[in-house]
Amino acid sequence: MSELHVANLHGHRVAYRDEGDRAAEPLLLVHGMAGSSRAWIPVIGPLAAKYRVIAPDLLGHGQSDKPRTDYSLGAFAVWLRDFLDELDIPMATLVGHSLGGGVALQFAYQHREYCRRLVLVNSGGLGTDISMPLRLLSAPGAELLLPVVASRPALAVGNGVLSLLAARGVDAARAQERWRKYAALADPLVRQAFMRTLRSVIDVRGQTVCALDRLPHLVGDLPTLIVAGARDTVIPAGHAQAAHATLPGSRLEIIDDAGHHPQLDCPATLAQLIDEFVSADALVPGRGRSKLGRGA
Repeated sequence: MSELHVANLHGHRVAYRDEGDRAAEPLLLVHGMAGSSRAWIPVIGPLAAKYRVIAPDLLGHGQSDKPRTDYSLGAFAVWLRDFLDELDIPMATLVGHSLGGGVALQFAYQHREYCRRLVLVNSGGLGTDISMPLRLLSAPGAELLLPVVASRPALAVGNGVLSLLAARGVDAARAQERWRKYAALADPLVRQAFMRTLRSVIDVRGQTVCALDRLPHLVGDLPTLIVAGARDTVIPAGHAQAAHATLPGSRLEIIDDAGHHPQLDCPATLAQLIDEFVSADALVPGRGRSKLGRGA
């Protein structure tokens, strides 16, 4: 399993995975809401054979600290910039999943000089539709119900179900990831960070942040790969198709057998798509060189 590293950023603990040759092309993998770098493990190995792959636990997520702070897209984008500075990485290809896609878009807009390419995987921020459970969780008072639904008895039942699936040889990677997110909400600090993150981008009517109408301005000529799972029930694949139509020069890939987590459903396929995209773009004159002298 990929090793978890720890750094200190602005006085807060940051947990992250860092695999592959330190001198290789860097890929920065950004997970989704209530997730962690653990969700990327199935693709880290294949990609690390050729690239340096960095996957942090965003602030408020996973094993990173969960302070009472700003969890907006803009705040996450600044945090990622400072994280790259901490690792002395001048530029990276950003791969964002779900909320992480919205963060990656914001990062590309705010800190273009750090962003070499953009890969959006079932990305948020490309439309208003979102699954009903997330809408309901954003409603006033929903935070009062979370301690009940994430209580010890509820968690015990869920752990029993997962154990039964594993015993029967069922591939439960997707179920396990969803359960990890749910079980983490038993921690008050996790719940606080989750609700702040959720309400910064979602309300009962859907996503409140949609970049579709200004996507060409936000991304410009940045090489962009847009990936969606055809079976995604959280964010419709139609969002990816609309973004592709709006963004000339982008590449669109719909994975028929994937849902909201292609990195778990079809990790080999996703890793191959990312590798093909990065490799092909690196052959374009001027694309494969690091950009130095930021702010010069």
